[in-house]
Amino acid sequence: MAKTIIAEGKTSTEAIEKGLKELRVSKDKVDIKILENEEKRSFFSILTPRVVKVELTLKDGVEEKQNIKEIKSEEQKHVEKEREPLKTEEIGKIKLNISSFLDELTKQISNLSYEISSDEEYVYITLNGSEAGKLIGYRGETLNALQTILSAVASKNLERKAHIILDIENYREKRKIALEELADKLARTVIRTGKQVTLEPMSAYERKIIHNRMQDSTRVKTYSIGEEPYRKVVITKK
Repeated sequence: MAKTIIAEGKTSTEAIEKGLKELRVSKDKVDIKILENEEKRSFFSILTPRVVKVELTLKDGVEEKQNIKEIKSEEQKHVEKEREPLKTEEIGKIKLNISSFLDELTKQISNLSYEISSDEEYVYITLNGSEAGKLIGYRGETLNALQTILSAVASKNLERKAHIILDIENYREKRKIALEELADKLARTVIRTGKQVTLEPMSAYERKIIHNRMQDSTRVKTYSIGEEPYRKVVITKK
């Protein structure tokens, strides 16, 4: 009997990727059935966590443990595709998906407007208005949750994940300055005491700010530890 597993993720794409890693096979080796579709999500619950479940069944004649080299090759192809510049038609689809979602959101929140721009790697969204600040949350937690949702929405009908940067009332730039000042302060502490410092859990975007700030230092270095969403940056002496 063919092996079947249930995988979970924030989006169907994430759930499928987890299932493929568990089975150690490529996507063409399984039949996929989405048990819970993210599109059924209520508009009024967009900021609450959700789990999408998918069922993956090995096709007839496929062994669970595929050759490791083949697995790595498939993963490398996926990574390379994710790094490719966005095509004009992809950007068009992403902007259309985002606009449809945000048009509904702005109907529910008064005095809220949005702007969308892009380059070859990211699509940038800015929310403005007297009520926009309420969507930032403590240290940007709500903003980051909304960005995750927008990323899932933007990736609809695309063959790869859309990379979204959401900003509200210039929060990202203010947070960047604060994190760089924190990194400088902690670096001085590490140099003075000789003891490494572990920061609180941060998003990948914020960890990158810390790493970039310290990359030219001749006295300290940084690295990350832990699993998402609790991954942390460590600053230590070289």
